[in-house]
Amino acid sequence: MTTTDLKAPVPTPFKADNTASNMCGFTLMNNQVGKVVAEVLATKDGVKVMYLPSMIRVDVKNKIVVDYAEISEALGGDNFDSAEFEENMSTHYGRMIHEDDRTIMFANPEDAADLLGFDLTASN
Repeated sequence: MTTTDLKAPVPTPFKADNTASNMCGFTLMNNQVGKVVAEVLATKDGVKVMYLPSMIRVDVKNKIVVDYAEISEALGGDNFDSAEFEENMSTHYGRMIHEDDRTIMFANPEDAADLLGFDLTASN
């Protein structure tokens, strides 16, 4: 009869990686508005859009700008704004800054420091 050491480590396929990815992005609802937002952003350099059954994943390296006027035009003149964007977005990662006419997402918080008024110099 063979015995198993129940205290022995078990190998896992899951690995942790704490290095910065330099990525930011968000998940949209897969509905009429989310689809148009994704289609507009897919035309931008470096933006990757993945359509899933109930959501749309938008990922980009470093920074993405969601221009409300551009999306409003693509929606046929509807007034797309930060409230509409927030309503259609379920999750995000990266530093998000809402402005009156756009939302900007940065992969690295330090890149958003100027817009947020942060001073990144060390002081005593």
